[in-house]
Amino acid sequence: MPSGLINPPSSTVYVKNLEERIKIEQLKEALTEIFSEYGNVIDLVAKTNLKAKGQAFIVFDDSEAAGRAIKEVQGFELFDKPMVLDYAKTRSDATVLNDGNVDEFEAHKRRRLAEKERKQASEAVEAQKKLKRAATANGTDAAARPAKASRGTGLKSSNPAGGPVVPEEYLPPNKILFLQNLPDDYDVDSLTSIFGRFEGFREVRLVPGRKGIAFIEYEAEAGAISAKESTAGMTLGEEGKVIKVVYQRK
Repeated sequence: MPSGLINPPSSTVYVKNLEERIKIEQLKEALTEIFSEYGNVIDLVAKTNLKAKGQAFIVFDDSEAAGRAIKEVQGFELFDKPMVLDYAKTRSDATVLNDGNVDEFEAHKRRRLAEKERKQASEAVEAQKKLKRAATANGTDAAARPAKASRGTGLKSSNPAGGPVVPEEYLPPNKILFLQNLPDDYDVDSLTSIFGRFEGFREVRLVPGRKGIAFIEYEAEAGAISAKESTAGMTLGEEGKVIKVVYQRK
């Protein structure tokens, strides 16, 4: 393995320090032209979101081609910036699909999605902690202020310990899903017909006296991950209600 690399050999090359002001299509075209010289490129991923800017993944059909590319292209200037290359930490979707079968590919996607959501949950907790530390440093910690009466008599905080609360959208994977904004006329049978087709389905649980919400339980996280990925944002009922699907808070 070439010196200076961190990750073990794979068929995917990770590129960073790319010029962020270049349009994605122009960047992809330039990267394809460069890396195609070293082997068969089966996929190239470059994104526009803030965290992924300046980075790209080039997927070859074998690790030898990736190694040749890293050796030859390391430090090559593209749009006046030297590229920094390494092997990618994990196998790409294209590699798994190329090497395995559809079932293995779906399992890989579920694991990747679960890891992504765990990371988002962890980042959300850290962000909450930073905000709380900043508030404490400024003398505006919530504990030092008089309690507000706006909650109403008898209502309790969902976070009595006062620790960071992870937003629902970033809760880590769980085998139980929490559904919100359901049409009032949707019952157990209606929801089972939608969520029962995913691996390891166990049951639908409605909440007595509460319309518009339900819990869906699976035998393992894998089924819940697939269901959440496939149904989040789905529209149901005559009014076309957009349902909200999150993991149950533990």
